[in-house]
Amino acid sequence: MSDQNKAAARRFFDAWTSGELDAFDEIIAPDYQEHDTQNPNASTPGPAGAKRTAEMYRAAFPDDHFEIEQQVAEGEYVTTRWTVTGTQDGELMGMPASGKQVTVSGITIARFEDGMIVEGWTNWDTLGMMQQLGVVPDAAQA
Repeated sequence: MSDQNKAAARRFFDAWTSGELDAFDEIIAPDYQEHDTQNPNASTPGPAGAKRTAEMYRAAFPDDHFEIEQQVAEGEYVTTRWTVTGTQDGELMGMPASGKQVTVSGITIARFEDGMIVEGWTNWDTLGMMQQLGVVPDAAQA
């Protein structure tokens, strides 16, 4: 089952990158809950919330591309370490398009039941993205 769950977790990132978000209906349970404090759509359950999030970021970064760096599966959990790159050619949560390219890393833990993702925890370098976009200044050198 672990290999099947890893493949489903990978399919999530592949669907996001390709924009084929209808795949979310096949891999995300209707009652799915996202636990990402940086996600304004986390309170919307199921594939609908995941689609809103992907659509928001894809509108801002139309060339986004996820690279899976590592996956580890144990029982009903799959942990995916990923890197996403993209150019901000659209508005993102009130921030106008900057034309800047970003590279952001993160980790997502997905919990599966019956082959579908029912719960997810994502932790990613939000500050690094904001610094690369020029919204937040880089830290001062000591």
